[in-house]
Amino acid sequence: MKSKDGTIKYLIQIESGSIVEMVRIPSDNRQTLCISSQAGCALQCSFCATGAQGFEVNLSASEIIGQLWLASFHDEKLPPITNIVFMGMGEPLLNVKPVLNSVDLMLDTNAYGISKRKITLSTSGIAPEIESLPDKTDVSLALSLHAPNNKLRDELVPINKKYPLEMLMESCKKYLSYFGKRKSITIEYIMINDVNDTYDHAVQLSKLLKQLKCKINLIPFNSFEGNSYQQSSSENINVFKDYLIKNGFVTTVRITRGDEVDGACGQLSGQLLNAIKSKKSSNIELKNIT
Repeated sequence: MKSKDGTIKYLIQIESGSIVEMVRIPSDNRQTLCISSQAGCALQCSFCATGAQGFEVNLSASEIIGQLWLASFHDEKLPPITNIVFMGMGEPLLNVKPVLNSVDLMLDTNAYGISKRKITLSTSGIAPEIESLPDKTDVSLALSLHAPNNKLRDELVPINKKYPLEMLMESCKKYLSYFGKRKSITIEYIMINDVNDTYDHAVQLSKLLKQLKCKINLIPFNSFEGNSYQQSSSENINVFKDYLIKNGFVTTVRITRGDEVDGACGQLSGQLLNAIKSKKSSNIELKNIT
């Protein structure tokens, strides 16, 4: 499925029969591939369609790297993939070994040769795995934070009940201490109207992240069927952003891409019905790729 902005969503059937989704996002100087590490997700984040689907199965390393292979060769007229983000379906740090095996192939100059700076692992906050990551890989890390206090994060990101913010921030500091000054963490923060987007939330977020070397990416919420949340207003987003910038944080607002084909952040759901509805969909089998 292809949106007007050139974003392409692929629906892929894996060995187990489950459907996973990946998204190619073009821009002027890069081609970003958003890939999945699991079919479904067990974390049940309240703003995410994949969480509503539930967990089905972990992807193998070949099924993960196979997404890059498909994106690279399915349409050879498209430019090569330059960036990889593990921000599709699933929690990468709950499927660590296959994810990191696939990352090794992405980095290998005899395979894809993608720069480590252009590969990003995103996590909802699996604190022990964050701490152990430096021993395994030094690709970029993004933290799906989405709330500045435990009460709200328990509602939005339920894994917070197991790994609360105090533990999570400590794990992030330990992670960064391994690399010294040469690395930072990207903080992903979804903007939901009247839920986590007030001035007071910005103040709390600034205090929470004060001791963490990070940059902040504000993400306007993308609606999906069965969810009542609404996207923050442009005014609220700008006030939030301006406060963070004034307090010394590098802060950006993500441009929504692919929402026409339910390929934007939070919209990936893996429902085969989506493929059936569109004659332009790409329902591709991904089996026995080595």
